[in-house]
Amino acid sequence: MTEAENRLDDDERRRLDEQEAEQVEAVRPPDLNRAANRSATRLELFFDLAFVLFVARCADVLAKDETWHGAGLFAAVLAVGFWAWATTTLYANRFDTDDTVFRALTLVAMAGVVAMAAAVDKVGSSTAAWFALGYVAIRLALIAGYLRAWWHVPDARPTARLYLLGHAAGAAIWLVSLAVPAPGRYWLWAAGILVDLIGPTGAARLKEAVPLHIEHLPERFGLFVILVLGESVAATVTGLHDGGWEPRVVVSAGLAFSVAAALWWVYFDLSGGAAKRRLVEEGGDDTRQGVHDFYVYEHLPLAVSLAAVAVGLEHAVLHGADDHLTAGTRWVLGIGAAGYLFSVALLQAGMSGQVRGALLWPGAGVPLALLVVALDLPPVPTLGLLAALTVAGVVAGFLLHRAGEVRTAKV
Repeated sequence: MTEAENRLDDDERRRLDEQEAEQVEAVRPPDLNRAANRSATRLELFFDLAFVLFVARCADVLAKDETWHGAGLFAAVLAVGFWAWATTTLYANRFDTDDTVFRALTLVAMAGVVAMAAAVDKVGSSTAAWFALGYVAIRLALIAGYLRAWWHVPDARPTARLYLLGHAAGAAIWLVSLAVPAPGRYWLWAAGILVDLIGPTGAARLKEAVPLHIEHLPERFGLFVILVLGESVAATVTGLHDGGWEPRVVVSAGLAFSVAAALWWVYFDLSGGAAKRRLVEEGGDDTRQGVHDFYVYEHLPLAVSLAAVAVGLEHAVLHGADDHLTAGTRWVLGIGAAGYLFSVALLQAGMSGQVRGALLWPGAGVPLALLVVALDLPPVPTLGLLAALTVAGVVAGFLLHRAGEVRTAKV
């Protein structure tokens, strides 16, 4: 055996010994994440699976009731779920040590998401208690996590204290809501969410705030966008299957998939990339100026709009052989597409500071998306125009990037 081969064997043994040592250390106190190239863990990806189901259940709520009432309920429950996901992600972004305790707490939170998903369509009935208890379970898991961080990481105590106050107060309000009938219950839920904002909003303005892991943050939020975009792909499959593979249904499915692909392109090669560039290159100096808050909060209307697009696409494909779409489907599709384009335009302009480029695209697509659905055309022309608009937007984004109107980083 050569000397080089011996060195390779020694390196391999050392690597295996280090991995075994890490596995033996089942309980490791939380610490600040400082790894330069940290990426999403397998546990985070597993945790996201519960939210795939949650988003799908929220989409079902809108699909069954394409009215203003249904849209409001859909947006409200999806907002609660998004906030549960975002706050869990913010904790893991700072303190994930992947030990047994952290895994157990994450799985408890995941069980809470499962309960919320199963009760999404029952929030107006007595089963709403399960939705509230699921949310409280997520808060309790986070409270336990922040207590560990407060105890083991002295530098993190000012930050952890604010999150503890917000999560504890929010959980208490949601628990009280169990004894309050509707509609008072829903006002308490909203109050609980608002109180919960104490943590991230206040922590970002502390002089001694624990910084977020900037490289990891856009990856996690990009994965959430992928998660919601998956609903549009699933919607295309469902519409094509249930539509019986009629020729016009097949054409509609192809156009719907083109829309979904273009919306993906807009985020990951344009708006999301511009936001990541700001976070990575300048975010460290702006930690206490609301940059991270804006980035996190702006993904809420983006996700809600994108999930609404999925519902509109499914019904448009399913009824692709019909003479026209219902007014509910047209407006869900149009307002969803316009809301998404507005959200990514605001994200791009707010994070990059290059307002002109954001107004040219995706901003210009907002009124055009609404115009497409206002025309009340048959399904195939409606989807064709929307596909042409979004694909043209991808080309426009490429040209704006080449012209220097927008600067991006790869998400």
